[in-house]
Amino acid sequence: MARYALDVNGQTRSIDVHDPQEPLLYVLRNDLRLTGAKYGCGLGQCGACTVIIDGEAVRSCLTPISAAKGKITTIEGLGTPQKPHAVQAAFIEEQAAQCGYCTNGMVMTTAAFLDKTKAPSSGQVRDALAANVCRCGAHDRIVKAALRAASAK
Repeated sequence: MARYALDVNGQTRSIDVHDPQEPLLYVLRNDLRLTGAKYGCGLGQCGACTVIIDGEAVRSCLTPISAAKGKITTIEGLGTPQKPHAVQAAFIEEQAAQCGYCTNGMVMTTAAFLDKTKAPSSGQVRDALAANVCRCGAHDRIVKAALRAASAK
């Protein structure tokens, strides 16, 4: 068993893990009880498990705990109900969630993207979110939410 110290949402969390290849997603959900990141495909193809590590959107289902270095932000650490992050507020305003399963990945990917791209076009937002799967058809509202968040910053 190995002990890992993770910087998650601004707090250092120590965790004992049997397998250093255990996905970060499992540690977040099962050990730290941070359930915002979802298990979707387990192959890094859908984006439901996205977290931000040092400013980069990362698929936590593919990231072994042994490689989870840096500042990890989950959707629980992005904003609060009282003071949502600009992206979270925009998703609420645009009603950019239908079933909600993809929402974590869409929000986290958008937040990381907007930290690097201050005034994106609709096409740039669509390109940034292209690897995130939404089967409900909320794509147009998601793009509107991303553009609203960009203009709010």
